[in-house]
Amino acid sequence: MDEEYDVIVLGTGLKECILSGLLSVDGLKVLHMDRNDYYGGESTSLNLIQLWKRFRGSDKPPAELGPSRDYNVDMIPKFMMANGTLVRVLIHTDVTKYLYFKAVDGSFVFNKGKVHKVPATDMEALKSPLMGIFEKRRARKFFIYVQDYDENDPKTHEGMDLTRVKTRDLIAKYGLDDNTIDFIGHALALHRDDRYLDEPALDTVKRMKLYAESLARFQGGSPYIYPLYGLGELPQAFARLSAVYGGTYMLNKPECKVEFDEEGKVIGVTSEGETARCKKVVCDPSYLPNKVRKVGRVARAICIMSHPIPNTNDSHSVQVILPQKQLGRKSDMYLFCCSYSHNVAPKGKFIAFVSTEAETDQPEIELKPGIDLLGSVDEMFFDIYDRYEPVNEPSLDNCFISTSYDATSHFESTVMDVLNMYTMITGKVLDLSVDLSAASAAEE
Repeated sequence: MDEEYDVIVLGTGLKECILSGLLSVDGLKVLHMDRNDYYGGESTSLNLIQLWKRFRGSDKPPAELGPSRDYNVDMIPKFMMANGTLVRVLIHTDVTKYLYFKAVDGSFVFNKGKVHKVPATDMEALKSPLMGIFEKRRARKFFIYVQDYDENDPKTHEGMDLTRVKTRDLIAKYGLDDNTIDFIGHALALHRDDRYLDEPALDTVKRMKLYAESLARFQGGSPYIYPLYGLGELPQAFARLSAVYGGTYMLNKPECKVEFDEEGKVIGVTSEGETARCKKVVCDPSYLPNKVRKVGRVARAICIMSHPIPNTNDSHSVQVILPQKQLGRKSDMYLFCCSYSHNVAPKGKFIAFVSTEAETDQPEIELKPGIDLLGSVDEMFFDIYDRYEPVNEPSLDNCFISTSYDATSHFESTVMDVLNMYTMITGKVLDLSVDLSAASAAEE
């Protein structure tokens, strides 16, 4: 271990693994360590016995739930947008050759007490029960504007500069009502709160286009894909990739103490009495607790069920977004469901997550609007965890710390953190113009 590395990465969470892969592909010499004896850190994937140990303190789950090894319960479950940034990053590193994806069946939104399919195109808008007949026509016009919009072709801009026009002003031009704005902003553009309404409209239009293009890609009922056997496959795929490029992975390394020189710059990492020297450290917040601050908490319920979520067309994998306004909250709530069709549970079993940014100390009460949509549940676990973000100045100490995972059930915010970190570490912007067909969904 007494060697010099360009970068030492601590923790095998998703963000750390993606960065380790990107840096290895760039030709840097990378050492990747984790204090745990398993991959994934906070974003690990548990079988049934591990799940029981963590939340029930025993290693004897009920036999009727089926074999433990058939469960792959992701602790930070998130779907990927088929044409989204994460998929581009995975293709860029070629890690896709180790993974099989499968389309997610459904994308739904909670509106006025009911669950509805998210309409994503002008044709779907006309069919959607979310809107009355006149509102449908207005929404259709707006969808057509978004579909035809091309940043480089002023003829499609209808005289508006979307880098300047606020989102609320663009939407006002089409006369859309609050309900319609709610599902467009939160379920299509995937904003986490309503701040976007006062920001330039270009971002929202781009997000809506990404949703529609991703939806068209697999001809499924949603724009999302998910790996077979769950996200636990990702860190291991990156470990393989890293090895191909000469990177080194070490699990079960206790302590992992980051060492600094007298100027406060990182010089290496010590574990079990040996120090590996390095120029830069990349890690999750748990490895440098004195360089991060708590910014919030995520409350969630993890449920095992024997049926799909009701009112989702029997979808075996589905996301339901509950916009904050519909619940009288400050932040959205998310439902994530996956099942044996993605090999994350035994046949006939479904895993559902309800998650949100905690606004109280009582997750059971706070998550009720989401839990009420699930129907009967075989087993339920409640969990609340703190979210941290870095407060250090990486240019001074050469420590690059990721932000904790948020409550969203999709990857768009996670991957932005990764790309920003990549640019801070390397001074380069990652080129994401890749051939998207390289990540194909597994056939049935």
